[in-house]
Amino acid sequence: MRAIGPLTLLCMALAGMALAEAPITSPHPLPRPIIAQPETPVAAPILRPRHRPTILAAVPPIASEPAPQQALPEITAVAPLPRPQPRPKGLQVQVEQVAMAQPEPEAAPSRTSKKESRKGSVCGDPAIRGQDLPPVTSRTKGCGITEPVRVTAIDGIPFSQPATIDCDTAIALKRWMREGMAPAFGNREVVQLHIFGSYMCRSRNNVRGAKISEHGRGKAVDIAGFIFSDGKEWTVARDYNKQIRRAQKAACGIFGTTLGPGSDGYHEDHLHFDTAERRGSAYCR
Repeated sequence: MRAIGPLTLLCMALAGMALAEAPITSPHPLPRPIIAQPETPVAAPILRPRHRPTILAAVPPIASEPAPQQALPEITAVAPLPRPQPRPKGLQVQVEQVAMAQPEPEAAPSRTSKKESRKGSVCGDPAIRGQDLPPVTSRTKGCGITEPVRVTAIDGIPFSQPATIDCDTAIALKRWMREGMAPAFGNREVVQLHIFGSYMCRSRNNVRGAKISEHGRGKAVDIAGFIFSDGKEWTVARDYNKQIRRAQKAACGIFGTTLGPGSDGYHEDHLHFDTAERRGSAYCR
């Protein structure tokens, strides 16, 4: 044991290493992982032009014809224009004097305004408002109106109820309202006329066997009162004062008959006006 030297030990160690098991195969590197690449878009096929049909190729091209040239008009010599003469001295002053001496022309009346003013009027008078009615007939002899009108206002003053009368009576009533009623009341402005009665086929004063009243002919109107702009009302039955008496008196001559309180006992609460034709002077009581 002692004879074994260091050299022997070295050899034994090398031999043991040689006896160690060697690997069967050499290790190879692992394959590189596959990374998905984006898909490359497929380009669309390029369309190529098709061959021209044989028929079109045989047709010859149409040659454009040049536009015909128009003959230019011959240039004629232009006669020289006469030059204006110098203005006479003082002409402007004369023109202004003539213009000042002439009156200004009046504006022609508008046809439209004339038609509008007559719309809704009767008897050919724009101041008399109402409507035309068909002829009024009656079985009673003496009653009826050939050309009746239904008057609702005169001169902008409305009636308490429409008055069915003829145009002669309507025109007389308008004249009385202007020349008799308005001056009699002075500063008191009438805004409504209280109509007591108009057309009615009856005898005078409703007396049996008497003649037909002018009411039955459309020639009479009864007035019972007046309403003023301050809201006050005067009636013939309650306020038969001097102003109403003055208005009644002014109706005499405009109407053929004028009756009121104290005349015959039948007109104590109203004024009766009619356009009856009378021989001589009017009948006023």
